[in-house]
Amino acid sequence: MASVHESLYFNPMMTNGVVHANVFGIKDWVTPYKISVLALLYEMTSSKIITLPERRRLNKLILPLQQSSDRTLGQFLKTVEECCPETAYSVKIRLHEMVDGELKDMEHFFSTLPTPFTAFDSEAYKTSVVGLFMRHMLLAYNKLSFSQVYKLYKSLQHYYHSHYPKPTEGQVSLMEMAVDDCDMDLTSAEDTVGDRTEAGDIPFDESEIREENTPSRGPLSQKQAEYFLARQAYLLKNDENKALKPAVLQEELNNMLKFNPDFAEAHYLNYLNSIRVQDIFLSAHSLLHYFDRLILSGNEGKSNGDEGYGRSLRYAALNLASLHCRFGHYLQADLALQEAIRIAQESNDHVCLQHCLSWLSTLEQMKGSDTTALTLDSVKTAAHFCLPYLASLRIQSLVQQRTTQGKTAMEALKDADILHWKHSLSELIEISLAQTTSIWKMYGKSTMALQQAQLLLHMSSLEPVNYGVQQNNTEAFAVALCHLAELHAEQGLYGAVADILQHLKDQFPAHTQHAKLWMLSDIKIQFERHMVEGKYNLAEQLVPSISALNKTEGLYRKVCVLKVLSRTTEAYSILQRLQAHCEKNKCTETVIRVLLSTAELHWESSDFSTALPLLFQALALARQHHLQSLASETLLHLAFTQLMLGVPEQALLVLHEAIEPILAHGALVDKGRALLLAARCQMAVAGFRPNRQGQAADLCVAVSAVDMLDEAAVYFSKLNCKERLRDVHYLQAQLYHCLGQTSQRNKSTMLFRLLDQDLQSPAPSLSMRL
Repeated sequence: MASVHESLYFNPMMTNGVVHANVFGIKDWVTPYKISVLALLYEMTSSKIITLPERRRLNKLILPLQQSSDRTLGQFLKTVEECCPETAYSVKIRLHEMVDGELKDMEHFFSTLPTPFTAFDSEAYKTSVVGLFMRHMLLAYNKLSFSQVYKLYKSLQHYYHSHYPKPTEGQVSLMEMAVDDCDMDLTSAEDTVGDRTEAGDIPFDESEIREENTPSRGPLSQKQAEYFLARQAYLLKNDENKALKPAVLQEELNNMLKFNPDFAEAHYLNYLNSIRVQDIFLSAHSLLHYFDRLILSGNEGKSNGDEGYGRSLRYAALNLASLHCRFGHYLQADLALQEAIRIAQESNDHVCLQHCLSWLSTLEQMKGSDTTALTLDSVKTAAHFCLPYLASLRIQSLVQQRTTQGKTAMEALKDADILHWKHSLSELIEISLAQTTSIWKMYGKSTMALQQAQLLLHMSSLEPVNYGVQQNNTEAFAVALCHLAELHAEQGLYGAVADILQHLKDQFPAHTQHAKLWMLSDIKIQFERHMVEGKYNLAEQLVPSISALNKTEGLYRKVCVLKVLSRTTEAYSILQRLQAHCEKNKCTETVIRVLLSTAELHWESSDFSTALPLLFQALALARQHHLQSLASETLLHLAFTQLMLGVPEQALLVLHEAIEPILAHGALVDKGRALLLAARCQMAVAGFRPNRQGQAADLCVAVSAVDMLDEAAVYFSKLNCKERLRDVHYLQAQLYHCLGQTSQRNKSTMLFRLLDQDLQSPAPSLSMRL
């Protein structure tokens, strides 16, 4: 079920996606890279040959180029060439004139730049982004002493020649090389101008053009640090796949902290990056450093003010509590949460207090306590202070609690949806749809679950998309896609399953925090497929992988393998421990499955009467919690038990109650098993026994049984379930023999023999399994 907490970041650095960073003492200065940007801006303001589409593409690059960290000349020119090759060539020529000339050529370049206070008709006007950048660079350049200007010029030469080495004797000059390059660029531009994408389709992704072996650069300016932190924090929250990889981002943050160890916001981003890779030590270490740096910079704000480091401190304490909750450190989480509550109460921060109350409810729920009353109080308080986001979030948490407790939750979910759409809470709308998908799937309504998942995947975002972020990279979409893959696997559509899982792997790579969702779904699908196909050795090899992601699921899958391998004693021991664990943690679905598996173990010893109380207990739990699929599964077990106890008429009545929802919403293997069992019950009611030839008391019943077996064979064939197909053909051969249809009997006999030879294992007794 979709989590309503783990995908949230209580980020004190962000307000509407903007990071409030302050690099202490670091101002803007002129670098060779910024001279290259100035050359580009000069060409854009002075050139009259740039077409409108090219100018639009270049305009999209202005702000990222100004605020990003310094790039090599090759990276810079490559970015510009993708938008306008002619402008990139002009910038290259202008840089070459400065580098190949003298210091006065660089002085002349700065003197010819348009003045922001006089360039009224160009992009360099004082109120524009270009004008502000030019003004900052001119002021920084004019403050340089002669020795500093000379060092800047030498740095510019080194910067240029690192990409275009100086020619030796016998080699063509750099200008000739540039002209040749220009001819090639112009030719390629003419050839591909029709294939160029529109301006809005050109993403500017820093992680794509940065080289992984780029050496550490000098300290970033304040604007560069703010832009870098804003971009990465936004991407980590909304589209982790487009953010820098954890190792690369760690290197960048280490470089930033090397020049300014007291940069608190860098430590916080380091904390978020450590969370991605589940690094407990480094995440806690970075968050504690964030505490320390905020205290050291206490002169920047009042501790009890709405802004300043006081606000950051209480949210940092809240993050520390959530971190310990995530790793199961309940005592430490409770202490940090109490600290966050104390600071929030001192500053009268109702928003932070409501987040604290939300995490307090989550913490108590993780401990196994009933937090319904606490959650209801949280909803009422959030509504009182006009906080629709938090109120809706708590309603979703309440829905999740009521669902696990077996209470109806759709009415509460409807109230939450009204709040979502009324206030355009896009993130919570996505979580609500994913949650609804999970609830319908848990209830066994596969059609409704499929509908909700498709609705989420086709929903257009209500929020503006920044930085080229894809809105389908959140936890809600991962949950919906995993459910979609499992629903397709249940119907034997493994080709579609492979496509969905590949899309999940592309959108959520292995290093991202939501990757474990599709990893678990992928392994479970493989396990179920191997079990259906009778490849038990391959299924057994997947059990450790499932246990690594979910210990409870791993134990249950291990029991499934032990049962088919006839290791009854070991399976029974694990089932007893698993049942006690699940009852303590209120995992009702797993408890029901454990009861069904225990009943199947009693079948192995022909102790069918002992299995009845277990089945009745499972049926009561399934109906109490509205779990239709598990209730139908339990009814199948109950009908089989009654058939083995010699009351096929009663078994047939029970089966009629279960077969309709199974055929409507069940998996293919369940449909096949239900039809196979129905055919056996009809045969028993008609007086036919498969152990002897016998004669059918009712030919219509025999014909109906044959039709059911034909349909069951279709389902088992789609799943390549050879063992079940062998049982079907065995029963068909006997029915055809009874009906006197010799050709059909011989055909079924031949199919049975072929499958029996292919399986190379004796057919288990039909009285021992469902």
